Amino acid sequence: METSVETPPRKVNVAEAPEGHTGEGFFATKLDKVIGLARKNSIWPLPFATSCCGIEFMATMASHYDFARFGSERVSFSPRQADLLMVMGTIAKKMGPILKQVYEQMAEPRWVVAVGACASSGGIFDTYSVLQGIDQIIPVDVYVPGCPPRPEQIIDGLMKIQDLVHNESLRRRNSPEYKALLESYGIKTMDN
Repeated sequence: METSVETPPRKVNVAEAPEGHTGEGFFATKLDKVIGLARKNSIWPLPFATSCCGIEFMATMASHYDFARFGSERVSFSPRQADLLMVMGTIAKKMGPILKQVYEQMAEPRWVVAVGACASSGGIFDTYSVLQGIDQIIPVDVYVPGCPPRPEQIIDGLMKIQDLVHNESLRRRNSPEYKALLESYGIKTMDN
């Protein structure tokens, strides 16, 4: 005798609509919100990988974790075509000027993620030749801890960047505070 098993109905989660005005056949919202949504879901990362964190990033890009589902499928290896610099691994002091040059070649708006203990703080390499955190030469937006971090942690870091990108004001990059931040790193702005 066959028995049939009924599957319970699935609960469907509906995304909340952004603030705006609706009417018959139209929806209006703020330009900041639309641009933030577009930027959030089309980030082009540039991986600057020097050691084991780069291997974890490769796993994150592969089919099991699938970085592409967050709108970051197109990995760029040209700084002029990227807006997210992902620094992964040990950065020697001799590499510092190269990393800074890569950052300066990126167009605004640009964001930086320090992936792993070495990029964040020098990791276990407390020596004269290793940079003790990339925030000594370029500004960092998100730090991903771990040695090396798991792919889930790298994805969490990307999601934090997405939140930052989505909620960032379009005028933040022109603010005196942002220009002062870049000048504190010795990075020239378009005004200088």
